[in-house]
Amino acid sequence: MRSPCKKYITMDVIAIFDIGKTNKKFLLYSKDLHVVHQEETAFEEVKDDDGFACDDIESLEAWMVDRLTGCAKNDKYRIKAINITTYGATLMYLDENGKRLTPVYNYLKPMPEDVLEGFYERYGGVEEFSRKTASPALGMLNSGLQILWLKKNKPAIFQMVTTILHFPQYLSYLFTGKITSEYTSLGCHTAMWDFDNNQYHQWIHDEEIRLPTPVSNSTLYDETVNGYETKTGIGIHDSSASLVPYIAITREPFILISTGTWCIFMNPFNEEPLTTEQLRKDSLCYMSIRQQQVKSSRLFLGYIHDINVEVISRHFGISKEFYKNVKASGQKIIRLSKKKERHFFKNGVPSGYVDHDAVLNHFLTFDEAYHQLMSDLVDISIESLSLVIASDDRSKTIYISGGFARNELFIHFFAARLPDKKVYTSEVDNATALGAAMAVYEGAFGAGIPEIDLGLKLIAGF
Repeated sequence: MRSPCKKYITMDVIAIFDIGKTNKKFLLYSKDLHVVHQEETAFEEVKDDDGFACDDIESLEAWMVDRLTGCAKNDKYRIKAINITTYGATLMYLDENGKRLTPVYNYLKPMPEDVLEGFYERYGGVEEFSRKTASPALGMLNSGLQILWLKKNKPAIFQMVTTILHFPQYLSYLFTGKITSEYTSLGCHTAMWDFDNNQYHQWIHDEEIRLPTPVSNSTLYDETVNGYETKTGIGIHDSSASLVPYIAITREPFILISTGTWCIFMNPFNEEPLTTEQLRKDSLCYMSIRQQQVKSSRLFLGYIHDINVEVISRHFGISKEFYKNVKASGQKIIRLSKKKERHFFKNGVPSGYVDHDAVLNHFLTFDEAYHQLMSDLVDISIESLSLVIASDDRSKTIYISGGFARNELFIHFFAARLPDKKVYTSEVDNATALGAAMAVYEGAFGAGIPEIDLGLKLIAGF
């Protein structure tokens, strides 16, 4: 395979692996934090030992080594530091020789009911346990509980386990051989961390599970890659990585709304404990690189949008892609923003995300129906936003990133609904990878993080 780097004048860079469920990226950041090289790949899923789809870890490992050594051998780039960011809810198991014992078990695997039989009751019940660990009961998505699943369902493998690592730390381990843990992965609805006492939950000790003491995300290890001295980070969870650039540019409290198929509302300045009611409404806590809780809620916004655009397109006999041509009408936004009753979802979004009782005949055009859909979706989004707002809210700024930051109706409706806030869209490519690079920047270059451009644009509500 051809090396991604050709020979030129040497440039100092930070190498980042951004490992998503679908796409895997390799990026190089210059000293001024500009992307100077980027490539992306995807691997077909394979089957785990139960026949369930999972990431192809062998291909991923080989690809990462190939990308890194390809650049290390070349004169164009000098790799000053390496860091990794990945999706969460994934653990890796090593034997006494440091060898991987299992596939990358998919967090979408079903959790057998008998695995957790009596478990929650031993620790105050499901609601109290979930509150204390800031982890709604989500089955295998609570990655810590995957340990109990392995122990019960694959005891022969579990008996050989001497080390358990979160996915970012496992991929870092491939290069460093160091066993580490860090707070952003632990704080990702793992059911491992006791947020009340800021330590591993008691069940970890009761089950005699040995886990590394977490360290700072700025931790770097001196390594030699292809004969070159470099520093390697311990990895970071992707949601927490996406927050890093915004934390770096402002000292004022803010809320970040990361939009796409899932819309994630993140408030790093809400220190109030998670409530049972918030948990019931799909809220949880992440942890930032500053080891502080990030009150978060989520909404299946992109999916709800897409399937209801299909409903509108069928009604009007127009391509579902037509919504991209709808221009924001200030008059309609003002009129719809003043209405308190929903018209597209009369009683809120139903469990199937489509209101089959909705009557679309009162909409004269696709344009009008789409304005109403977006008005309703913003109402629902603000309900999710309210779950992360503290009782003594000091946040005056909201950043919207991702796909909906480019949707005129969404951003203008949003700004109209929140006249007391400054609403900005942020158009920055690879925010997660950028955050991972910023986490190791000072250790790599021995200097403060340079000013970065997040493509901020203040939005008026009409």
